[in-house]
Amino acid sequence: MPKFIPGKTNIPYAARVYDKREINNLISAAKEFWLTIGRYCDKFEQGLSKFIGVKYCMLCNSGSSANLLAISALTSPLLKERRLKPGDEVITTACGFPTTLNPILQNNLIPVFIDIDLGTYNIRVENIEKFITKKTRAIFVPHTLGNPADIDSIIRIAKKYKLWFLEDNCDSFGSKYKGRYTGSFGDISTLSFFPAHHITTGEGGAVLTDNPLLRKIILSFRDWGRDCWCKPGFNDTCKARFKHKFEGLPYGYDHKYIYSHIGYNLKMTEMQAAIGCAQLEKLPEFIRIRQRNFNALYKVFNEYQSYFLLPITRQYSCPSWFGFPIITSDRDTIIKHFEEHKIATRMLFGGNLLKQPAYKNIKYRSDKLTNTDFVMNHLFWIGVYPGITTEMIAYIKKTIKEYINA
Repeated sequence: MPKFIPGKTNIPYAARVYDKREINNLISAAKEFWLTIGRYCDKFEQGLSKFIGVKYCMLCNSGSSANLLAISALTSPLLKERRLKPGDEVITTACGFPTTLNPILQNNLIPVFIDIDLGTYNIRVENIEKFITKKTRAIFVPHTLGNPADIDSIIRIAKKYKLWFLEDNCDSFGSKYKGRYTGSFGDISTLSFFPAHHITTGEGGAVLTDNPLLRKIILSFRDWGRDCWCKPGFNDTCKARFKHKFEGLPYGYDHKYIYSHIGYNLKMTEMQAAIGCAQLEKLPEFIRIRQRNFNALYKVFNEYQSYFLLPITRQYSCPSWFGFPIITSDRDTIIKHFEEHKIATRMLFGGNLLKQPAYKNIKYRSDKLTNTDFVMNHLFWIGVYPGITTEMIAYIKKTIKEYINA
């Protein structure tokens, strides 16, 4: 890593952290030239399943695609009476990243927006039941910036009303709740491996579930919507390739070309998975450093409690932080100060997504989004990723002190 020069070296909010192990794996995959799903994908899926503690993992090309697959899977006719149909409602939040919301709209479902709690920035669970109707079929929420939501309460509500529970775990890989990793509680969970996230494959994502039927459906939607589950390069996994009969098709029509869903092609490449295998080995250390950096920043900002509202962690939670969120009345001024001093800042993604141009005319129901709007106007966050050093945090401390004194 290049020497850090205060005031001249950029402090990113996030970045990839890698060494020769990723490069060697990438070269190995390139030399084999098996470009689609292969042995590295198998190894990466198995490693992710084992780490989180979920039976099935399906790799895809992004975390956004993972969210699309998660919601789309619930529209499958194979789910019978539990199938989501156009006009059904999905509980979510308006404060977050757009691709948690987009699959709800893309599947002609109705989002129901619940406000968030200040400090945790997660869904306000005590408001959820007020908005449940006969059309409510699922809850889809992120663990914001790595901070676990109130999972016990969400599961209680989901069971009471027989709702699907989906975890957007893209920003919280490695977070724990009651000793279990987030992503292991929902019917389906998702991950992202974009360079800003806890581990990276460049682009990439994953969908996880313990439900074998959901696994079959997710694979179908991911792989063109086909009914066949053979991996690329393999034939007749079902031992009945030319023995199926589907209404309208001739008996024995090749099962590799039977389509049971209106799907996509969202697979990960072998080269990406090769990088992911090396990254996954480093994840425990990455989590440790993120937590160290978060704690160090908390100590820095806690000296100025009258200026900042600092993040709050729920009981039983052990976050693998994605970033350090800060609320302040003079956000724009301090962001300008930070950016001028080479400290990267970010908003909490789309703020209140209902205020974004793309969502002006959507159909929805909503809680009063008081805290969501407050976050949109007053919150920013800075990085805690493993490339941030103690020297950088000392410089951030100095920069804050200068700002407060001025």
